[in-house]
Amino acid sequence: MKISVIIPTYGREEPLCNSLADVLKQDYPDFEVIVVDQTAQHEPATQAYLDELASQGKIQLYRVSWASLPGARNYAVRRATGEIILFIDDDVVLPEGFLAAHARNYERPEVGAVAGRVLDRMKLGDSGGKLTIEDLPPAACDPGIAWYHIDLVHTVKPQAVISARGCNMSFRKEIFSKYGLAFDERFRGSAVREESDFCLRIRSTGYTIWYDPEAQLVHLGEETGGCHDISMRSLQYQITFYHNHFLMGLKNLTPAQQLRFYAKLFDCHVLGHPPCNKSGSPLKMASRAGFYGLGFFAALKTTLQNGQIYSQFDTEASPVAAEPVKEVS
Repeated sequence: MKISVIIPTYGREEPLCNSLADVLKQDYPDFEVIVVDQTAQHEPATQAYLDELASQGKIQLYRVSWASLPGARNYAVRRATGEIILFIDDDVVLPEGFLAAHARNYERPEVGAVAGRVLDRMKLGDSGGKLTIEDLPPAACDPGIAWYHIDLVHTVKPQAVISARGCNMSFRKEIFSKYGLAFDERFRGSAVREESDFCLRIRSTGYTIWYDPEAQLVHLGEETGGCHDISMRSLQYQITFYHNHFLMGLKNLTPAQQLRFYAKLFDCHVLGHPPCNKSGSPLKMASRAGFYGLGFFAALKTTLQNGQIYSQFDTEASPVAAEPVKEVS
């Protein structure tokens, strides 16, 4: 099965180049690489490298004038020709056999998506690298609270899961073409929960999301670039963070599930209880509570808006072979 490897990128330099080099070293027999670049201006060395790969036909490079992670995903899917759509971030390290590890799971007809293991440097460091999980707890399959129990960093046993992590996930192409699913472009900023929203909607297809720990990569978690288009300390970031959580809940959860989800969101991110472990300062909790409320009302407003903000302007269905780099406004 042909794999379309999709890499949305924003403001990344050396990590992007290294990630591309790792992909191109894969020995899988049939794959293409699609890069959707949302960076206004790269460093000269990075730009030269990207242009060289594009001119040699090793990657398809598209430059867009907007910045949206779900928008970039959708943009690339419309141009992908593989039966498997594989998303990775622009700051990852891939082992040998990474593509093959994803592909072999699709030999099972019930599998519609694969969640790969993410060796996240920060989370592995927090646990001392010693924590291992065999079976995820039942709570990890409950849409209301799964997001605080599903651990795709320390889990070592293959199993069905409710969601994947956006930096390492793949899907059958027909999830998009036959069932008409797309990433919701109303998820803003870091787009937190956009992949959770998408995975919850896969349930309507009858397909299973399968976790394969051997389909693993190292996520570097660079502090700049990628989705970090605004400061995490800014008012805009904080409101957007809660907005995205509420939007996912409003779209996908029953009223009972929403209550549990929003209560856990408040307990963890506002009050700072585990696993968030935030400051217990009354002033900071009050500030976070304000962002929580503003995020909720912003999400209510968003539900009234058109979901595909960027896709509605995209009229081109496939890449232009004669043009290795396509500029899009």
